Amino acid sequence: MKPYRFLAGCLAILGGLNRAYAAPSPKDLLTAGHVDEAIQTLQQQISRAPSDAEAHNLLCRAYFQLEEWDHGISACERAVSLEPGRSFYHLWLGRIYGEKADRVIFFSAAGMAKRVRNEFERAVQLDPNSWEARTDLAEFYLEAPGIVGGGKDKARAQADALTTLKPAMAYYIVARIAEKNRDNATAEREYRAAIDASQGGAHAWLNLALFFRHTSRWDEMEQAIHTMESRPMDRPESLIDGASILFRTGRNFPYAIQLLKRYLSCPVEAEPAFKAHYLLGQLLEKQADRPAAADEYRAALALAHGYARAEEALQRVER
Repeated sequence: MKPYRFLAGCLAILGGLNRAYAAPSPKDLLTAGHVDEAIQTLQQQISRAPSDAEAHNLLCRAYFQLEEWDHGISACERAVSLEPGRSFYHLWLGRIYGEKADRVIFFSAAGMAKRVRNEFERAVQLDPNSWEARTDLAEFYLEAPGIVGGGKDKARAQADALTTLKPAMAYYIVARIAEKNRDNATAEREYRAAIDASQGGAHAWLNLALFFRHTSRWDEMEQAIHTMESRPMDRPESLIDGASILFRTGRNFPYAIQLLKRYLSCPVEAEPAFKAHYLLGQLLEKQADRPAAADEYRAALALAHGYARAEEALQRVER
């Protein structure tokens, strides 16, 4: 994608923040990564209109960004209770239940996993055409044990349903199933089919890079990330995900920094700006540039003062 096209898209997404006569909406603030302001605005909005389901859902998503799962669960549950017929609200409740399940002991996690499944299944039931809900449900079926309702056959059924809704995601799920079966040849073929189905989109290239990481094909992983950056940016957070892969595998930190700086010109809700600043700080810290790393951690905290990871990192580099 040409840089000017990418920036034009940023201006369209963030245009609400530049309106001369209107304050930015909570959704605009979330999109731009201003999570502190978003939470403050939403809490004020809810105090005036306690039955505003959309405000509760947005508050849940703000807490999701901060990794404050308990606060987020309360907000998401409230949104669902106010409008139980909204598929999107069930989807977000399932997502935050899933994050909580990953961080509790086994027996609690089993009960939470059933809640995740119930919410994702309900989201699909309410909106069978939601490719996001079907994809998240398929991911659950792939990762969860059978005792809580997981199963590769169930994931395959979701892939079949996605064939007409979002072909690239259908290939992605089939590729994931092949990986689970240790059939790497089929997995790679399906990941490449997803690239073709998405017309070479960045997200599909990122998934291929992750496959190469899982199979320890490091040079091909890095090349896939380079290719991803030059492709249509159908999922801008692929830039921060690519930088994260390079950081975690200890490869090409300067290029990872370049990806993050490009991402910060147009962050999105899925990977808010404060997390990009935090990752940039980590990369700079690895390169022994502690003052620059501290600046990035401070930038993260300026957007999300309660982000514990940035607080701990800043204390570490300032010792």
